[in-house]
Amino acid sequence: MLNAREAVRNLATYHPPLGGRHGLRLDFNENTEGCSPRVLARLRELTAEEIACYPEREPLEAMVAGHLGIAPDELLLTNGVDEAIHLLCETFLEPGDEALIVVPTFAMYEISAAATGARVIGVPAGENFRFPAAELLARINPATRLIAIANPNNPTGTVADPNDLLEIARRAPDAAVLVDEAYFDFYGTTLIGQTRNLPNLFVARTFSKAYGMAGLRIGVLAGNMSHITMARRVASPYNVNGVALACLPAALADDDYIRQYVSQVRHGREELQREFGRWGLPFWPSHANFVLARFGPLKMAFMQAMRQHGILVRDRSRDYGCEGCVRISLGTTEQTDRLLRAMREVLAEIGAKEAAAK
Repeated sequence: MLNAREAVRNLATYHPPLGGRHGLRLDFNENTEGCSPRVLARLRELTAEEIACYPEREPLEAMVAGHLGIAPDELLLTNGVDEAIHLLCETFLEPGDEALIVVPTFAMYEISAAATGARVIGVPAGENFRFPAAELLARINPATRLIAIANPNNPTGTVADPNDLLEIARRAPDAAVLVDEAYFDFYGTTLIGQTRNLPNLFVARTFSKAYGMAGLRIGVLAGNMSHITMARRVASPYNVNGVALACLPAALADDDYIRQYVSQVRHGREELQREFGRWGLPFWPSHANFVLARFGPLKMAFMQAMRQHGILVRDRSRDYGCEGCVRISLGTTEQTDRLLRAMREVLAEIGAKEAAAK
């Protein structure tokens, strides 16, 4: 009888709640305004011949590499960051190897690593979701072959000190150390220039967040030239679809659109955090395009009432240490104003101040 591998049979299933997403989408950390108008214009110009041809990735890799200030051979375009994670695991993990992740974090690190038969070890974040640098360093051993770190982290929005990340890469020379910078645009600090100094360091980026192209699935994996060559062997030559590649130059060219959107998100982030403070709701200062707050027993009432106002937010209670927590994404100034008006009404209705005072 045919059976899936044991590692696959034992995998946790990741089911993002994508169904019925009608209203203001503040639940998936997407760009809530959409992609650049230049991208839409390019989509409308696509020809039947362009759709009929197999996509050519390399010219666009050279363009993105130039945008990031690295060499084309130090970069691989991927089908979203999800594929970048998968390729690293397939390239460097053997059954029985160890992979270290900090929890809570993005679910796909554990899923992709465990699918190879590797042993995934979760290192709990410290108090207030502090990055556990010392604890992570203490878990590195000869079996460690992958360390995956989201910076900023999802779902907490917290960040690690860049020096701590570099020290982890230095102390684990036999492990692929992935720093996932999916939320870089809302943070501004990167390690992408350090991959030449540390050959085991990899940096991931995405066009799904600030660029508003989540539906096109374009990610970036940057790293040492020889290691990127190995990851490229595992990837399909047509892993990024032709429509996404055709639109990428237009996205890169519209810096003003990205700057304007990111500025609105950052301002909204501060407004939302101040609002949580006014209501006495615990939250964690964020460096991403979302804020995580703890609503405790009011969580379900809050989420349901916000949906009735046409606003979707994300329950993160199943993540390690996030019981009773809700993650709320930010968008444009107008959308943040709408969010705050609805929140004030809902929090008053469900008695948030009374609950915080107890």
